[in-house]
Amino acid sequence: MTPAQGYRLARDRFERSGIPDASWDAAALMSAVMNLPPLECRIETGTVLSPQEEACFLALVERRAQREPLQYVLGTTEFCGLTFHVDARVLIPRPETELVVTEALKRLPDSPGAQVLDLCCGSGCIGLALAKARPNCHVTLSDLSPDALAVAEKNAQNLNIPAECVLGSLFDSVPGRMFDLVLSNPPYIPSRDCETLQEEVMREPLLALDGGMDGLDCYRRILADAPGHMKPGASLIMEVGEGESEAVSGLAGVHGLLTECIVPDFREIPRVVICRMP
Repeated sequence: MTPAQGYRLARDRFERSGIPDASWDAAALMSAVMNLPPLECRIETGTVLSPQEEACFLALVERRAQREPLQYVLGTTEFCGLTFHVDARVLIPRPETELVVTEALKRLPDSPGAQVLDLCCGSGCIGLALAKARPNCHVTLSDLSPDALAVAEKNAQNLNIPAECVLGSLFDSVPGRMFDLVLSNPPYIPSRDCETLQEEVMREPLLALDGGMDGLDCYRRILADAPGHMKPGASLIMEVGEGESEAVSGLAGVHGLLTECIVPDFREIPRVVICRMP
C-alpha cells in the first residue's frame, strides 16, 4: 500500500460512514503514520508502507470510521499555536475558545506573579496557552474531573509550562484565594440538546457538555461565588453558548459584576462574556 492508495481507501470508507471532511481526515491519518505533509499523502506513490505502518494506519481508519473524533484518534489537537494531548477524558478545544485567551491577554496585569484561575480547565488549553504567552503569571488549573485534571497535568509537562492543578468543583477548589483574572469555558449545552448532538460530539465527556436544563447551571454558581475570589478590578472571562450571552450578563449584574463587553466569534455569534469586579 502506498500513501496515495491508503488515503483513497480511508477517504472512501469515511464517505460511506457519512463523515464530514472525509478527504481531510484520511490525509491527516496517513500524515500521522508516515510523517508526511497531508497534501503529499494524497499523491505519494513512490513509497510503500511497511506491514507495521499499514496495520497502524488501518487501525486508525477503523476508529475514525466508528465516528470517534479525529482529535482523539490522533491523540492531539492544535490550540493557540500549541499542540495539546486530548483523549476521551476531555472536551476537544474549539477554535472559538481561542477568543478567551485573546481577550485574557488584553486584561492580564503586567506585574509578575499575577494570579490566574482557569475553571473547568479540561485539557488545560486556556490556562496553559495564556501561561505560555505570559510566563510571569501564576496559572491555576481547576476541574471537577480527576481524569480531566490528569490530562491537564500531562499537557503542562509536555509543554514545559509551570501550572498548579487543583481538583474540585469551581471555586470550592480554591478556598480563600483571590485572583487577578478568572477564565472559564464551562458546560453550557442544555440537557435536552445533549441527546441530539453530532455523533462525534456525543463521544466527548457529558460532564463537560451538559449545562443543566437551560445550560446556565455553571454560570449561576460561578457568578455567585466569583466576587469572593476576585481582586478589585479583576476580570472574569467566560465562553457562552449560542443565545446565552444576555442571560449570563444579567446574572453577572445580579452579583455586582460589571459586564465590560460581549465578544462575537468568527460566525458573529456572541461567544465571550467579559465581566469586571468594581
